[in-house]
Formats: sequence, structure tokens, C-alpha cells
Amino acid sequence: MKNTMILIAILSAITVFSQKKSKDIDRKWWKEAVVYQIYPRSFKDTNGDGVGDLKGIISKLDYIKSLGINAIWLNPIFESPNADNGYDISDYQSIMKQFGTMDDFNTLLKDAHQKDLKIILDLVVNHSSDEHKWFQESRKSRDNPYRDYYHWWPAEKGKPAFRPGAFEADGSGWRYDKTTNSYYLHYFNFKQPDLNWENPKVRQEIYSMMRFWLDKGIDGFRMDVIPFISKDTNFPVITQADLDKNYHGRWDVYMGEGPHLHDYLKEMNKEVLSKYPNAMSLAEGAGMLKSTALNFVDPARHELNMGYHFEGTNLGYVPRYFKKSGPYKLTDFKKIYTDWDAVYKEKGWGTTYLGNHDQPRMVSRWGNDSEQFRAPSSKMLTTFLLSMTGTPYYYYGDELGMTNIKFDKIEDYRDIEVFAEYDKVKNAGGDLKEFIENQKTGGARDNGRTPMQWNEKENAGFTTGTPWLKVNANKSEINVLDEEKNPNSTLNYFKKMTKTRRENLALIYGKYTLVDEPNEQIYAYTKELDGKKLLVVLNFSDKEAKLNSDLDLKNAKILIENYPSDNKTGTFQPYEAVIYQLK
Repeated sequence: MKNTMILIAILSAITVFSQKKSKDIDRKWWKEAVVYQIYPRSFKDTNGDGVGDLKGIISKLDYIKSLGINAIWLNPIFESPNADNGYDISDYQSIMKQFGTMDDFNTLLKDAHQKDLKIILDLVVNHSSDEHKWFQESRKSRDNPYRDYYHWWPAEKGKPAFRPGAFEADGSGWRYDKTTNSYYLHYFNFKQPDLNWENPKVRQEIYSMMRFWLDKGIDGFRMDVIPFISKDTNFPVITQADLDKNYHGRWDVYMGEGPHLHDYLKEMNKEVLSKYPNAMSLAEGAGMLKSTALNFVDPARHELNMGYHFEGTNLGYVPRYFKKSGPYKLTDFKKIYTDWDAVYKEKGWGTTYLGNHDQPRMVSRWGNDSEQFRAPSSKMLTTFLLSMTGTPYYYYGDELGMTNIKFDKIEDYRDIEVFAEYDKVKNAGGDLKEFIENQKTGGARDNGRTPMQWNEKENAGFTTGTPWLKVNANKSEINVLDEEKNPNSTLNYFKKMTKTRRENLALIYGKYTLVDEPNEQIYAYTKELDGKKLLVVLNFSDKEAKLNSDLDLKNAKILIENYPSDNKTGTFQPYEAVIYQLK
């Protein structure tokens, strides 16, 4: 009996010692934030030109504040010829004329801060526009002072070793320029030449630009494809065998592991980020693996704050243009997010997202956009995003349950990526009708870029002119005005869920434990902090499902649920989501 009591005491001590406590947590605003991503050209137009603008965002700050979010990430707002909708920047310190003026931006920043909303800008410095003054000078002659601001290969040395160009029909990342009989490197479209980070002058130009915006008072940067900035300037031949042996068979992993990548990020931190300790930094983790993620965000390395991976959004999604995104096993989905949670268990910080400007709409991709299940599945996905550890990034319009637009003609699209892939299929003699059908459920980025649906009127209240991209025809069923009036709408559920997250630190910092791992319908997990234990149950299927667990639901308190019921039965309706506080 005595030995048993001693064992119980030891086990209790171990349990108490191993419990996560809020007093031991390094709390930061960017860890506790819900970040709302805005695609500026699609949010709100105030001058009738069919393109959203900064004044439009300013006019909707009260709406944004009402959502319960803390920070706004803006896709690029800088001067650009718009070959890739602003990801081809021609002047890093000017505002795109379609979006407004610097005075408009200053007003946006001031008004947002008055409402306790932070502003995050998109830092696009792997490449610039070919219309940037640096590149215009660089291409003039081989001895131009700006020549080494970009990567050039003299044609007399022969064609350079293959590197992929993501938005090119021929797939090549090299473009011949006859002015100097040379090729220049572009990992994306030929109008997006890659900057030469190996040149210290380029790095200093970028750091100076970052300080310009941080001195204005912005609250941080989301860093576009930042793992790609470092290159092996010998440009050796890379074979598929090389990729298979050293880089998981993937070009993005190779491109994301340049020889001086972390030297440059450390330098950026030392010269810029460390001088603005309250500003956040987020890596778009192209090529980032679980084994390399902490190289970016381990605080001891003095690089960046957090990153986001592509493993989740790539699930069941390759190849994304020649086949429809196929069904995926929920157990695979659970494993991805469980494994990534473990990456940051001891140090660093992660993120969660299910949609953005490069993805189809969240509910069409991960939920069910049928009339019957759109609302419950959208609410379920919101529950997932806002109950996982790590900073959630939430895309404009997803709070309404906006869906893929599903265009029938290539002429309806505006995205260079779709046009490049269409040309690939056409040049290969492929089935163009099948290609268009695949875009409706597949990876066409314009699915997630349609104008915000403010009301059921013409152009959904987005513009009085002709919208740059068509408005979804379901604006009558899905819009802000109607959903604000409906207490059971997806919009009002989103507001309830941000409040639930804000009031329960366990959802943000709590220890995550997967429950009922083999269940192919239900994703369930507990979050524990300060002795408080929450259970999140999510039915990812369109069928009734049972949770296989001995956890006591009957005596639990329900914090939030997306069905009008007090469900403590252990059986869950299609796309049902419930968060319990366990006794």
C-alpha cells in the first residue's frame, strides 16, 4: 500500500511538472493574433475603376475590426506593371497608382492603428519587375554598375543549366536577352528577374527599403518565397537523380537551400529586424521541410519569427493542372498537422492556413461548397484554423464561406499562372476542355481572388464600374450584409470563434494531443494549459460520425459549436464542430 501511494505521488508530480503553464510562455502579440489577409485589388473599390484600392480598405476598417482579428496582411501595394498582380515590383517605395497614393497609405496605417489593428506588408525581394530601374540599367550593358544586381549568364558560354520558371509555358527559368547576348534568371515569370543577393549592394538596398516602411510604423513583413534568395552562382547542372538523392526529389527544396540563405537572414535580422523588436517577420516557406523549419524560426538563431509550410495545402493536390485535386485521407491530413505541431513543441513558432491568394477557396478545397453543406463545413474549417497552435492566417471572404467561381472559359481568367499552364497543355496536344474543368476544383488562383461580396446588388457592392475579375454569381446567397443580420451565419460564427480563441489561451499555447488517430471522418485533439483541458472535435465528412474516445463529454462544458444543439453524445452530424472544456 505504501509503495502504491509513493508511485501515485510520483506520477502526480510528473504530471504536474509536465503540464504546460502560461507563466512559462513567451507571449507575443504575433503569436496571439488572428491575421486577416486582404487581396487589395479585390476587396473594395471606391473610384469606380473596377480595382480595389486603399481607400476601400480604409472604408471597411470597422467591418474588419468587428471580425475580432488583430492584424491585416496586405498583398503587394507597391508600384508594379502587374504582370503578376503586384508580385513584380517596379518601385518598392511607391504605392501602385491603381491603389492610391502614399497619403492614402499613411491614412490607412494611422486609422488601423487607432482601431488597434496592425498592418503587415508583403516583402517581395527574391525578384523585382523587369521594369524596375535596377533591371532597366542592368540589361543595358555588361559593364553597367547595376549589372550584378541580377543573375546573368553570357550566351557564348552556351545555354545555362536548367532552372525552373514557374509561370513559363516552356518551364524554363532562363530568358535570353539580345541586348547583351545573355540570359537572365527568373524563378517565376520572365518579367520577374531574380535579384542577386550575393551582391552586398543589393542586400543593402533591400535593408534600406525595409527600414523605410518600418520607420513609417508598419508592424512587420510577410516575406514572399524568402527561402529562394540565395543561389549557387556557378549554376551547376542539377539532374533528377541529384534532386532525388539530396532534395526529396523536389526543385523547391533545392531552391530553398541556397548556400548563403541563413547568412543573409541573420544579416537582415542584425541590420533591420532586431532594431524593430515589436515587428513580426513571416517566411513564406517555399521548400521548407520539417527538418529545416527551425533554421528559420529558432529564436536563438536570430533570423525570423515564424514560417508557413506547403505540406498541408499540397495534400492530394499534385499535379494540380492535369488532374483534379483528388480525394485525400483525413488520417494523412491529421498526420501533417500533428507532425508540424511537434516541430515547434520546444521552440520556434508556426502558422496555420487553409487558403490564400495562391489557393482556391477554403470551403471549396477542404470543405463542401454544396448548398446543403457549405455553411457547416465552412464553420468547421474556421474552428480548425482558430483552435490549432500557431498563428492563424485567414483569407478575406472565407469568413462568409465564399466559394470557387468555377469559370467555363480561359478568357475569364486573369492569372498568368493559368495562362502558362493552359499553353503547356495546348502545346502538348492535351485536352483543353478537361483543363478548364480541372481549374474549377483544382489550383486556379483566380478562384480565390474574386471580388469581396459585400451585398447582393450589382457587382456585390465591390465597385460601381466593371470589376477587374468577375464577381461570383452566388453573391445573393453569400454576402456581408445578409450574413451580418443572420445570427447563425458563417460570418457571425467566425466572430464567435475569434472571441473563443481570445478568451482561451489554451487554444493558442496549449499542449496539443491527437485523439482517435485512425478515425477517417473525425479530427479530434485536446489542448491543455494551466490544468485546463479543451477537446476540439471536427467532423470532416458529409456523413454522421462517431468519436472513439473514453473522454467524458457528458459532464463537459461546450464553448462553441456550429450546430444549434447541445451535443454531448459522441456522435456528430456532417461537418459538425464542437469545442468542449473537459471536467
